[in-house]
Amino acid sequence: MEKNHPVSELMAETIQKIKEAVDANTVVGQPITAGEVTIIPVSRISLGFGTGGSEFGGKAPKNLGENPFGGGGGAGLKVIPVGFLVVSGTSVKMLPVDTATESPADRLVELIPDLLEQVSKKWEERKAKKQAEPEITEEDLV
Repeated sequence: MEKNHPVSELMAETIQKIKEAVDANTVVGQPITAGEVTIIPVSRISLGFGTGGSEFGGKAPKNLGENPFGGGGGAGLKVIPVGFLVVSGTSVKMLPVDTATESPADRLVELIPDLLEQVSKKWEERKAKKQAEPEITEEDLV
């Protein structure tokens, strides 16, 4: 079997540590249920990764090998809470954590589902009210 270069081993170890730190539960958290409402936390992840190494040749001491290796690697991970998905019955809403960074257009798009739900409820109320009212016939008018 071919021996891996120390830089490859260094990268593999760093990537493995990143995989351990970041999984699907980091982005979309565990659901929290309170009564009939389920809340799911949602986050954004930013990641930086770097690794490097060098082989020193020339006048190296013989006990370090023909070409001694020096290297390092690292990663930075930032988890930013974005908001919460609120599931209630058949309705799902996104409640953002920080609304100050949103533009008015973003806020308007966010309000559209609520507006449609309100219009739909009013429509159903009118329909139910109309069906509950007795019909007036010609006989009633005579």
